[in-house]
Amino acid sequence: MITLADVRSAADRIREHIIRTPLVYSPTFSAMCGTPVHLKLETMQRAGSFKIRGAMNKVLIHRGEIGPEGIVAASVGNHAQGVALAARAAGVPATVVMPQDAPLTKQEATRHYGARVVIRGKNLQESLEHARELEQRGALFIHPYDDPEVIAGQGTIALEVHEDLPQTDLMIVPVGGGGLICGIAITARQLFASMQITGVQAAASPAMYQAYYTGKSGEIPGDYSIADGIAVKQPGEITLSCVREYVDSMILVQENQIAEAMRLLLERKKVIAEGAGATPLAALLTGSIPVADRTAIVLVISGGNVDSTLLGRIIRQGLLEKGKIMRTSVCIEDVPGSLARLLGVIAVTGGNILDIHQIRGGRDLSLFTSRVDLEIETRGSDHMREILQALEKEEYTLRVR
Repeated sequence: MITLADVRSAADRIREHIIRTPLVYSPTFSAMCGTPVHLKLETMQRAGSFKIRGAMNKVLIHRGEIGPEGIVAASVGNHAQGVALAARAAGVPATVVMPQDAPLTKQEATRHYGARVVIRGKNLQESLEHARELEQRGALFIHPYDDPEVIAGQGTIALEVHEDLPQTDLMIVPVGGGGLICGIAITARQLFASMQITGVQAAASPAMYQAYYTGKSGEIPGDYSIADGIAVKQPGEITLSCVREYVDSMILVQENQIAEAMRLLLERKKVIAEGAGATPLAALLTGSIPVADRTAIVLVISGGNVDSTLLGRIIRQGLLEKGKIMRTSVCIEDVPGSLARLLGVIAVTGGNILDIHQIRGGRDLSLFTSRVDLEIETRGSDHMREILQALEKEEYTLRVR
């Protein structure tokens, strides 16, 4: 059993190696939810996530026992980077096994921090199996979540929250394998008088959620999720027992809700959060968590290591959904001046052309017409309708895409 003393010892041990991350009040999210909302920004942690806390605690405890094989771990990405930094701080070599679909940015970051990266396995479970094989050669194995010393390190987040906001009465925490929420829950139960703790998983990978409510742990095949950091197919033995004892509720969020939360964090708070880190906000905004009479809610924004290409797609999709980017096809006469006239109508409305492509010929086009595919930046849905009405007034044939 992990105790408050274990967590306090971990805090003393890792203090000089980590960043004490800020707890930030959000007026925007507070207004949206009708209660004070604060963000614990582990996005600002070293290596971009909370994972360094547990890895550093584990490595420093066993530093004197680590042999020439160094340490070994398995991870999709964030734990890998935390282990690499912890190994570098202790002056020992590190090998990290990552699955084939681990984001390239996280692979490269892990190498940058000094670890040797081995790509092995179709998922985290298969990577863990290979890491265990390397452990047999004498390396110290650091489990990403099912380890008391790792869990104690993650629990230091709750210590910081208590110091900054002792009246917190609800914390919402991302859940993958369960190490983060276990460390927070065990610590919080001994520090806060009556705080509620809610865990959040992606519906695409609900292993801990199902085990929490059924009591049965087993590998559950999941779908791809933008919350790759918590896409764990099977909870740990230690963490499942802890979550069922100390966590008050678990909820699931959908991919579109996670994406929207990522966009809101970026737009409203200028916080870049990965999918896993955005799940607490996604959960809060679903309205499925009672917030009446709450004095303070803390969302643990667990990490910010999101692939820039994926982030770009998420932002663009959000702009399309909100009508800030519109796509339409317009048929025009294929004669000089027709395209200029079309663009003039759009210019008068204040629309900004982002992309344009003119097509001649096709089954749906006559010999004397062409189709112009447009992507237009707008001020929002009302402005989009204004542009469409202006085009229809000029008797253009439109197809909104």
